[in-house]
Amino acid sequence: MDDCIIIGGGPAGLTAAIYLSRYHLKIRLFDCGSSRAALIPCTHNHAGYPEGISGIDLLAAMRVQAEKYGTVREAAKVTGLHPIEGGFAARIGDREIRARSVLLATGVINHRPPMPDDLHDMALARGQLRYCPVCDGYEVTDKRVAVYGTGEHGAREALFVRSFTKDVTLIAPDRHDLPPAQIDQLEAAGVARMEGPASDWALKDDQIVLTLPSGRQRFDSLYPALGSHIRSELAVQAGARADESGCLEVDDHQHTSLPGLFAAGDVAKGLDQISHAMGEAGVAATTIRNMLNAERPLWR
Repeated sequence: MDDCIIIGGGPAGLTAAIYLSRYHLKIRLFDCGSSRAALIPCTHNHAGYPEGISGIDLLAAMRVQAEKYGTVREAAKVTGLHPIEGGFAARIGDREIRARSVLLATGVINHRPPMPDDLHDMALARGQLRYCPVCDGYEVTDKRVAVYGTGEHGAREALFVRSFTKDVTLIAPDRHDLPPAQIDQLEAAGVARMEGPASDWALKDDQIVLTLPSGRQRFDSLYPALGSHIRSELAVQAGARADESGCLEVDDHQHTSLPGLFAAGDVAKGLDQISHAMGEAGVAATTIRNMLNAERPLWR
């Protein structure tokens, strides 16, 4: 039986793998290859990289570091998880892997705007489509920016982006659904509002272009504000509690409501930042080490 199974190969999972491997624990990391970090063309928000680093390069360096200390990493998807006596069993294909503890670092999936996949990926690589103004709002300073969404979430994101540029437009996927108080906030901030639906998406002259009922519109960057799917199903299946959005409930040490099951990164409520996910992973990994040591001393 392994000491810990880590599910998820993003910054949180790999940070935990580095910590746990350096604690001389026997761990296994399962990575299905869908970390959101891999979609980042270049982050300038991650400390230590003044010229920025791509998500792919960051993950590659972290994998090398984890494997250097003995992490066993498998490119595979975990499809089931349940408690057993003394730990947990994870289902991978027709195999069952057992461990004394589990760290879930499966993250979230962003809901995408209605544009072709190839165009979406190209726009993302070129900075015309962006998902995180906390990460890269600086890069749209004084640009013409659209936020694609409505309701409380869309309005909140548009107002956040407004601190970087005065030219912000909130575009509804269909018709706006905004309470009067939010409309007042948007108007006070000078945020324009347009209604959808949007069609005929294109990339032209370093801008993202789309057609709305009011006509053809061009923006330097567009932020989808459509929410996301939190990938907490495995933990919930095993018996852990999640809130209404799907975020796992964790304590100050990243312990879920299920003994021996931990969560770090975007699958638990937080800032959705690489640095934050890595910090949570360090806390979780150290708590796992101390928990396992209390059960059976880790003397060498």
